[in-house]
Amino acid sequence: GAPAVGKLSVARALVEATSAKLLDNHAAIDIAKTIFDFGGPGFWELVQTTRVSVLEAAAKQKIPLMIMTYCYSSPEDLIDFEQFCEAVERRKGEVCPVFLTCSEEEALRRVGNEDRKTRGKITTENGLKKFNSSHRFGPVPRESCIQIDSENSTVNSMSDQIITHFSLNES
Repeated sequence: GAPAVGKLSVARALVEATSAKLLDNHAAIDIAKTIFDFGGPGFWELVQTTRVSVLEAAAKQKIPLMIMTYCYSSPEDLIDFEQFCEAVERRKGEVCPVFLTCSEEEALRRVGNEDRKTRGKITTENGLKKFNSSHRFGPVPRESCIQIDSENSTVNSMSDQIITHFSLNES
């Protein structure tokens, strides 16, 4: 989903409910920022290499469940998403995609929360509007992708819905 729809909050609830491991998308961004200027030459390549390397390492070590946050924008992120799938599926893992959404008004209300500031994420209404206008956020192109409106749901109810949809409690 787009920024401020609740990806990290739901991911944390899933980790708590399932004992999964979490790859927060911003961890890879934070690593790249230590080497490159944000968005500069080499930046996004390092971000993607980091993401894929973590997924490959987890699959190789047979980590039973990884939760990864990501803003998927079509069509420019399809190649990256396919690399994630390849890293997981090559070791007989399964990708269980989730698309979170909420109204623009709700995202604008959430964008300035303290956790977003601490994590160095977009925190202003103008920043969010600009970012969202330059991307086409949507569900990944997989039939198994579940779509959840996060506006009127609790993180625990969304976590439960994801667990049920993908039978994660049976893993």
